[in-house]
Amino acid sequence: MTSGTQLHDLTALEQAAAVRAREVSPTELVEHALHRIEALDRGLGAFLTVTPDRALAAARRAEHRVARGGELPPLLGVPTAIKDLNNTAGVRTTFGSTVFADNVPTVDDAVVEKLAAAGTISVGKTNTPEFGFPCYTDNPLVGPARSPWDRSRLAGGSSGGAAVAVAAGMLPFAQGSDGGGSIRIPASINGLVGIKPSRGRVSSAPLGADVTGLGISGPIARTVRDAAAMLDAMAGSVPGDASWAPPLPPGETFLGAAERPVGRLRIGRHLESPMPGATLEPEIAAALDDAARLLEGLGHEVEDVPPGLLGPDVLAAFERVWSLSGTLLPVPPERVGELRPLTRELRARGLALSAQAAMEALTALRLFSRRFIQATQAYDVLLAPVTTMTPRPLGWFDADGDGAADFERQKRYAAFTAVFNVTGQPAVSVPLHWTAGGLPVGTMLVGRPADEATLIALSAQLEAARPWAHRHPPGWD
Repeated sequence: MTSGTQLHDLTALEQAAAVRAREVSPTELVEHALHRIEALDRGLGAFLTVTPDRALAAARRAEHRVARGGELPPLLGVPTAIKDLNNTAGVRTTFGSTVFADNVPTVDDAVVEKLAAAGTISVGKTNTPEFGFPCYTDNPLVGPARSPWDRSRLAGGSSGGAAVAVAAGMLPFAQGSDGGGSIRIPASINGLVGIKPSRGRVSSAPLGADVTGLGISGPIARTVRDAAAMLDAMAGSVPGDASWAPPLPPGETFLGAAERPVGRLRIGRHLESPMPGATLEPEIAAALDDAARLLEGLGHEVEDVPPGLLGPDVLAAFERVWSLSGTLLPVPPERVGELRPLTRELRARGLALSAQAAMEALTALRLFSRRFIQATQAYDVLLAPVTTMTPRPLGWFDADGDGAADFERQKRYAAFTAVFNVTGQPAVSVPLHWTAGGLPVGTMLVGRPADEATLIALSAQLEAARPWAHRHPPGWD
């Protein structure tokens, strides 16, 4: 560590290296993270639950491993957190709902186990909206997750708490999940790197049913290398998973992909949305144009993807499939009234679907996915907006208490991300642009199926050309 550097200035990989070099202890890292949370979180809403005792106990165990010597896990001692949609044994898991405010699982999700095996230490559970339905984060338990760049703005969702924790310097990286943009949207709003991996890259075991195939866990970080290292820790299937991405060739890692030459890529600018009439605000359009020029300046070929790939039925089918998730919620009938208006709306839509309508919607999305991937296979990467608008003010989506209207606003705002949950392609948001008012605007890059490596290599090239990790929101120091 250089003179004047604070622990939260270090990347996750730098923290891990400092632990291995015995320049800093896991306890020091965890204590620093906990102090940052205590000092900053009251006004930001990053956490639903903080677990200092468990985290410090894990840090002490990590110190014993360092003292013993020998081979150490790659991320030993680095603090992180788990999104509160993921089960954590012995730690309250609310799913962002008052209905589950006292729920304590007896099992860890596979991704939680994998992150622990890599040596990371969870300091708690990050804020998420009720059952992860919205593209913003708010709930009655702790209130909204606010962007540290402008606390009057929503931090995005549904991994909003994770993104706030990283952007504000409480943690170097955090686990999120993405079923329709829930990693990429908060990464974009908070000036971070967020990777939605390929379908099947990260297991949803033991309880994730993958009925829709839309959602998957992924990393949120300040740098591409940290995100890649976290994806290495998360990745891998579990026997019995409904889908799985092919593993990397022996000896290769996603972190290694961040170091490799990119070569000249053919990049398709994708401007078509399934949402009729979706238009980009000037700042969003400027960010996309700027990203295209940067890519061309780096030697890549950028061209517009011909329109007509998204048929008129895609949006309707996605809405039906999205609402199906609400039918699986184990909410006692007498407590349905506690649910947020949006949750009640989507749950009611899902319960109203016949089995035939549900199967037709799922089949329509599978057929669309095949056609779309085939039609765009000539491109190495697709370039697209993350959102259509700059970050929204608090209450913009749901102030009127109308769940249906809330959903319509979300569809206009997040009109591009969900397509790639449907296709299962990997996608990343990279923070290349800041508005005149100082708000981050991410740009989405989409890879071929199971090709996170190319996305990571390209993202690292962009980061080297236009670094962003030095940019911090107010209150960083």
